[in-house]
Amino acid sequence: MRNLSIYIHIPFCVRKCFYCDFLSGPACDGEMESYVNLLLREIEKQSIFYGDHRVVSIFLGGGTPSLLPAWETGRILERVREDFALAENAEITIECNPGTVTAEKLENYITYGINRLSIGLQSTDDGELARIGRIHDYASFLETYRLAREAGFRNINIDLMAGLPGQSLASYRKTLERVAALSPEHISAYSLILEEETPLYVNRESYTFPNEEEDREMYELTGRYLGEAGFQRYEISNYAREGWECRHNKVYWRRGDYVGFGLGASSMVQNVRWKNPEEHAAYAACVEKMEADALKRMADITETETDRAARMEKSSLQGMDFAEMLRQTDRREVQELTLQEQMEEFMFLGLRLTEGVDLQEFQRYFGKTAEEIYGKQISSFTEQGLLEQEGRRLRLTPRGVDVSNAVFAAFLF
Repeated sequence: MRNLSIYIHIPFCVRKCFYCDFLSGPACDGEMESYVNLLLREIEKQSIFYGDHRVVSIFLGGGTPSLLPAWETGRILERVREDFALAENAEITIECNPGTVTAEKLENYITYGINRLSIGLQSTDDGELARIGRIHDYASFLETYRLAREAGFRNINIDLMAGLPGQSLASYRKTLERVAALSPEHISAYSLILEEETPLYVNRESYTFPNEEEDREMYELTGRYLGEAGFQRYEISNYAREGWECRHNKVYWRRGDYVGFGLGASSMVQNVRWKNPEEHAAYAACVEKMEADALKRMADITETETDRAARMEKSSLQGMDFAEMLRQTDRREVQELTLQEQMEEFMFLGLRLTEGVDLQEFQRYFGKTAEEIYGKQISSFTEQGLLEQEGRRLRLTPRGVDVSNAVFAAFLF
């Protein structure tokens, strides 16, 4: 069976943070229930195409998925289990914001099989949190973290951000110290990006941001401090204790198959990329077309052939014009990746990982060596000390990580 990862988008939040340009917004309970019902319909009907796949990870992201009533989260995961073959040791993650979960909700998550929690902290400085529009303070984060541990979570990620308005190197160091002292299994540390049309961007003249040198010092401090605290950097912005890397995110960087469910969710299966509509009405219409298509494709299955084996035989993606089917059901940005685009992604996504890219895998996958395609770039960056090769692996050096965007761009034709 082929491996498959599932992303489920929950677009609800208490309010949008000032830096956020994600597809999210406030909603009432009735809207949540209606949305979950659409999700369940999409999951059920799309599962017919993945009978020969095994789900190795599920990620509920948003938005703030923890705003859903617990039973709604349970309904979603129950539907996935009913319609997909789920690996016994599958990694199942849900994102949450401090203050949006209770002890009971966290215990329910454990009951539903969720085994990884990702908490959006960003900073331990209350002033910094207020300036970026977060709904919580540091104390509420600590309470959420305590409740999660008591509920039984043994795999917790904490999100942090550098370059925030009013942030100093000293305050950022304090955030790193406080978070590392809690001993989470995983830390994601990103630099703030000012996205156009967000409140933080529109009002940027009203804030004082760290200058370029301070931002650089924060970046270097992250790797140095977390490394000394026992966290291994395995991707440019992600750190984990040994054995606790995020398996779901590594699927993206290794170009594995993943399918996204929900408003605006992205997918990539067998070198075809696409997105769901971002408007609710268009998404609902898309789900209806998916259902009609699924009924048409499965019409020849008799009542005695409704088990997974029959679905697998009738619904294999092999030989199907998958991209055309996606277009007919109103998916957006459907892209059949060319061989050139596949090679580009292999390189610039794989090089994000500290382990780098597997040169033998490149040759096995594309029928040519990486040196044949990218010999000039590899030679040049190796001479500059930005890339290094060890055995079958090609990876960024510490200097290369510092200028990674420039290195990645060179692998685009």
